[in-house]
Amino acid sequence: MRTRFERVTGRRDLRDFCTLTDRLYAGEPRHVPTPRQQIRRWWRDGVPMYLLRDPAGTVIGRTTLHTDAAFDAKLGRRCQLFGLTEFTEPAAGPLFDAITAHTAADRDLLFGPVALLPNQAGGVITSGYADRGFVDSAWNPPHYPIAYEAYGFHRRFEADTWICPVPAPPQPKPSTYIKSDGVRLEVHRGDLRRLDEQLDLLRGMLNDSFAQLGYYTPISAEQLRRQTDGLAYLLDESLLLYLTRDGAAVAFVLCVPDISEFLAGVRGNLHPLNQLRLLATRRRYRREAVLIIKGVVPRYQGHGYQRLLSAHLHHNLYAAGYTTLRSTYVERDNPASAAQYRRLGGRPLHGYTFYAKER
Repeated sequence: MRTRFERVTGRRDLRDFCTLTDRLYAGEPRHVPTPRQQIRRWWRDGVPMYLLRDPAGTVIGRTTLHTDAAFDAKLGRRCQLFGLTEFTEPAAGPLFDAITAHTAADRDLLFGPVALLPNQAGGVITSGYADRGFVDSAWNPPHYPIAYEAYGFHRRFEADTWICPVPAPPQPKPSTYIKSDGVRLEVHRGDLRRLDEQLDLLRGMLNDSFAQLGYYTPISAEQLRRQTDGLAYLLDESLLLYLTRDGAAVAFVLCVPDISEFLAGVRGNLHPLNQLRLLATRRRYRREAVLIIKGVVPRYQGHGYQRLLSAHLHHNLYAAGYTTLRSTYVERDNPASAAQYRRLGGRPLHGYTFYAKER
């Protein structure tokens, strides 16, 4: 099949890039698209985006082709990153051929799909196709991992997403503890009036606690601002928690109400009118939640601090009427994190992976 691989250069191309998923996933409620406003912002910021067209000009595949110096330093390789990667089943080979052909000669590893980094979003699910996806996670048909692996990609950072019920918790725990050695532990919750300050506090803990992970690169204040843009009007303050030890922040957890069904219903288009609709109906989306991120600074890992925060989170979820908690991917070599979900009666939801291929 003769195809054309072209960079997105104008608004018509960008519209074709965004609407490809409308056709690929027509009538498929399990797929939750990346918000179009986020894609447009990346395009305006100069992220290279490409379309694969068939001889008639119909878009049959898409991808970004970008690089990141911090990720190169983390892996010790010069990586060609690709992301937002979608394709019809027959287009997989031509799309991967085009990605390879458009990779600079000094890039020795293809890695993806990431949007724009693995600690932000991306990935491919490898099992659990019967269960819907959710915000900040992937859902794709079974032919995606088959196509990657047939082309010679191998799995990196294998993981699972999780789903947990929210049963009635034990008695609520106090927010302040004085330990036998005099150490004061205090649990704090989100505050919309101080959200910027609290998010910056979480950013410091996030960078410290995830530094040892193979895929993680430090997130800047600007990156965090962009990732959490619009969070304020959706945030349930009781689901953003952090723990201080004698006044110093040492652990955190951030959940958000799960608006996946709304996003799927509007095909990822959060234009101002849809944002108002979401705001007006947000109480409908206070029954399921997504755990976006949690962590403990390295010095205090293994002290039970995340378990303590999880108990408070469990209580707050139940008190607010949530019945289900989903979690973004947890690497399979991180059993301590997965154990917290098992204690809630949780189970793995989707097998999850990124893909790499040597040049």
